[in-house]
Amino acid sequence: MSALTLDREQRRTPGTPPSKKIRDPFSDRVLVIVITVMLAVVLLLVLLPIVYIVANSFSSPRAVSSGQVTFWPVDFSLVAYQEVLTNPQVLQGYYNSLIYAVAGTLISVTLTVAIAYPLSLKTFFGRNVVMTGLLFTMLFSGGLIPTYLVVQDLGMLNTRWALLIPSAIGVWQVIIARTFFAHSIPNELYEAAMLDGASELRFLWSVVLPLSKPLLAVLALMYAIFQWNSYFDALVYLKDPNLFPLQIVLRNIIILNTTTAASGDIGQGLDARELANVLKYALIVVSSLPVLIIYPFIARHFTKGVMVGAIKG
Repeated sequence: MSALTLDREQRRTPGTPPSKKIRDPFSDRVLVIVITVMLAVVLLLVLLPIVYIVANSFSSPRAVSSGQVTFWPVDFSLVAYQEVLTNPQVLQGYYNSLIYAVAGTLISVTLTVAIAYPLSLKTFFGRNVVMTGLLFTMLFSGGLIPTYLVVQDLGMLNTRWALLIPSAIGVWQVIIARTFFAHSIPNELYEAAMLDGASELRFLWSVVLPLSKPLLAVLALMYAIFQWNSYFDALVYLKDPNLFPLQIVLRNIIILNTTTAASGDIGQGLDARELANVLKYALIVVSSLPVLIIYPFIARHFTKGVMVGAIKG
């Protein structure tokens, strides 16, 4: 027996059995291995297309057109990003998407909180009727034509409001917010504020919202991603190219192959078809960049807010 082992044996309390490492059952270890392998496969399925797109965006147009690029750039080139960042249509689409994302998020979060908070109060008369009406819209929507006619009658066709107002409220987000308020804001705070003479609006602004930062982060991320990626409403309601969001410009280039018409002198000195191929990948990277930048800053709030708002419901 070594000196170290002998020293440990001497320091052990008399009568105490030697410690044994607790091992997981064989079935649990097998389950952990299976889950790890499945998650690794899912990670590869998600990661490989992103790596493929990024590698193509940094490759030369000729290498992309000839199919030489896999997961590493071939003939490294920034010509695609140079053309994208100097394309007036793309820049205008980027500007419009930023407006829709910021304004749409502010409007949607404000309206969602304004609806969800009263529904979380047990003293709110008729909250079950209102909640049933909201759930009804999840199962039966008005359809495209009635919605179009409503937007037309309100005079919002071919305006920015057509993308901000009709889709301003998501019922799923209202349910998450209502559940969060009902289970995370103690009723004692409400009673104390009322005894101090605070109004409902003052209590909401000074107490509820500061305690609901995870929820607000979740709602902001959900609505911002929705507004940033949405293109169908713009396709239906907008005719002015100056109001098109970035996704419509991206669609025109990828699906309709109108790169030359949309970009003016893009492709000068290069073959337009080869440049169009590499522009698709550069546009995908550029359009996804804001979401990829924002998400890490609110990821922890996202997990907490969704779990608190969903599980207790």
